[in-house]
Amino acid sequence: MRKIIHIDMDCFYAAVEMRDNPSYQDIPLAIGGKSQRRGVLSTCNYLAREFGIHSAMPVFKAKQLCPDLLVVPGRMAVYVEISQKIRAIFHRYTHLVEPLSLDEAFLDVTDCSLFQGSATYIAEDIRRAIQQELNLTASAGVSYCKFLAKIASDENKPNGQFVISPEQAPNFIASLPLKKIPGVGKVAQGHLAEKGLVTCADVAQYPEQALLLTFGKLGKSLLAYSKGIDNREVQPNRERKSVAVEHTFEHNLLTEEQCLLKLADFYQELTERVEKHLSKKVITKLGVKLKFSDFTIKSSERKYSQLNQSIFEQLLHQLIIANPDKPIRLLGVSVGLSEKSSEQSIQLSLIDD
Repeated sequence: MRKIIHIDMDCFYAAVEMRDNPSYQDIPLAIGGKSQRRGVLSTCNYLAREFGIHSAMPVFKAKQLCPDLLVVPGRMAVYVEISQKIRAIFHRYTHLVEPLSLDEAFLDVTDCSLFQGSATYIAEDIRRAIQQELNLTASAGVSYCKFLAKIASDENKPNGQFVISPEQAPNFIASLPLKKIPGVGKVAQGHLAEKGLVTCADVAQYPEQALLLTFGKLGKSLLAYSKGIDNREVQPNRERKSVAVEHTFEHNLLTEEQCLLKLADFYQELTERVEKHLSKKVITKLGVKLKFSDFTIKSSERKYSQLNQSIFEQLLHQLIIANPDKPIRLLGVSVGLSEKSSEQSIQLSLIDD
């Protein structure tokens, strides 16, 4: 049986700023855009969270909740450098490291012989090394699969650790709220609750066919998780094949014009994200995804070798025409990527239209 650790740094960006600037230590602090009209927060420290502030919250709303909140711009180059040092620490214990972002990763320590192979002690030693060498804290989750390890890492935050052994898993999973499962957002929670599905125990008792028909891919995942099944391996060389920006709205979008305004904002963010990958990769396709109020998801793609906002707008229009009068709960834009090669670059130039 595998031994999986999920390491999650505690309010990473904010923690780095508090470490480097002691005057930030005991005040509500957030990282994000300076614009109070359009800026959003990347993260915040735990003192700010006591006011109800969280990541992706507009700056103006955060300031309403906490007028004394200090919002500082991020220093991405610094965060990347520290993230690389954290990953170097991970690799002392195993080569099976799957970064999920700058501040979290899965580690498969099944074959690690340190501490007589105890994943619990290995996780504790990783956290100790991060704190001693970088003066930052991390939380850890330990279990036999990725799903449970990730949930466990959030149980004793900040600067804590939680273990879910195979023997403990059935009872833990039975009482686990579905909202704690990665990928189950507020909209999904609402639809699940309408069917009386609030915990994994509810899912286990629900007719399987009805679950799959109603919730599709999500239902399939929840069914497996409710049985404690997650066979995904830690993938150290996972290749990024796409970049996407999407958002679930607090209120449904009702018109194409509303969608176009959101798409314009998403396009700017997508451009910034994609540009980081273009030294090694090329664009192969553009895509738009919509999730409607009835929980159905539709998407459309077109082969294309460069970012083009009008292509996204055309794809959006096609989806809306094909699904008339359906309120839109989620909008996403994406770019497909592949490794750069001279031959491929020539081929891709022929598919733009």
